[in-house]
Amino acid sequence: MITSVEQDIVEKIDDLQEDMVKFLQELVRIPSVNPPGEGYHQCAELLGDKLKLLGFDTQYVIAENHPDHSKKYPRVNLVGRLNGDLPMPTLHFNGHTDVVPAGANWTVDPFQGIVKDGKIYGRGTSDMKGGLVAALFAVAAIREAGIELRGSLEYSATVDEETGGFAGMDYLARKGWISPERTSYVIIPEPFGPNRICLGHRGVYWFQIDTFGRTAHGSMPFLGVNAISLMGRILREIESKLMPAISNRITNMPVEPPEARYATINVNGIVGGQKSRSVGSPCVVDHCSAIFDRRYLKEESFSDVKKEIEDLLSTLAQEDSNFSSEVSDLMVVHPVETDPNTKLVQTTAQTIEELIGNSTQFVASPGTYDHKHVYNTGRVKQCIAYGPGLLHLAHQPDEYCSIDDLVQSCKVMALTMVRLLEFK
Repeated sequence: MITSVEQDIVEKIDDLQEDMVKFLQELVRIPSVNPPGEGYHQCAELLGDKLKLLGFDTQYVIAENHPDHSKKYPRVNLVGRLNGDLPMPTLHFNGHTDVVPAGANWTVDPFQGIVKDGKIYGRGTSDMKGGLVAALFAVAAIREAGIELRGSLEYSATVDEETGGFAGMDYLARKGWISPERTSYVIIPEPFGPNRICLGHRGVYWFQIDTFGRTAHGSMPFLGVNAISLMGRILREIESKLMPAISNRITNMPVEPPEARYATINVNGIVGGQKSRSVGSPCVVDHCSAIFDRRYLKEESFSDVKKEIEDLLSTLAQEDSNFSSEVSDLMVVHPVETDPNTKLVQTTAQTIEELIGNSTQFVASPGTYDHKHVYNTGRVKQCIAYGPGLLHLAHQPDEYCSIDDLVQSCKVMALTMVRLLEFK
């Protein structure tokens, strides 16, 4: 059960609540919108300055050789380390600083961090600046309580998660900042709520299909081959054959919401032909391009998933000599799932139940997050997502994080930290 030392930490977090809210407001007021990747350096410096006050050695890791990095929009990642008596075990907190564009239909300013009715409103409050702040203040509470840990702590704030994380956590993992040699556990405070532990996510196959026709005058379409019509045939095949085939495939991962436990495919966009009456000429379209989003299950192999698409296109080509297409991989993310019996999961679950009084719910994410890079690239298998906020509010207008969620999650992270790393 909760010890007197742990109770002192809990009380420190209650004392820090006002500071925590103010700091989250500061972070929200930096519009670190991706794309294009604004405000990354300002976010990293704000968090880095706080880490330094807590005794961390900090470094700014810039993804200089990454294609998304530029002088105008630098990809600046923050990594801080607080050494304990022992280099291992090391607990690493990681969160992303980028947020999606605000979009329309907000009733409050999305970049002001307005507090109303016990909630902090703003883009990124749930996804996931609230989590970054909760993890940071979990460390602050331990320092305020005068506790020195035997194990070591790391904290990173990384970029570009919303567009795949390849200049962020993937970059850190490839450079050795995340590895079994230096990292024991990783907690990513994504918004799953104070009594949920996310164990992983489904796989993703983003791909592009291009169809190639033959141009002709729009008044004589019979002399050409319309690439949009070819794309239409692909869409009909997907809707009539592939969708029904995959809709019965279900994973045993606890994906939330339950509807996301099935394999899915979605058309993300189509481009082809003239844009309007005033832009373009009366021609048969000779090129059309579409992007597809296939979410696949751990029970499916990627090779089979891709082969289904290739077979569909091959069949259409065999049926019509005028049919010409090409498929290109855009992004491949393999499914990940952390073993619920690991020390990280069990320690966090026990802490949730003792602090909050609710049984822990194990879930998996319908979409991906930086767990994929920790697990697949960094090879660190004890990784979870746990943090404040509500997942369904991510990317929505009037996004918010409740102050109660922020504080409760902070307490769970602080006590989990002490239990994993032990104190002197």
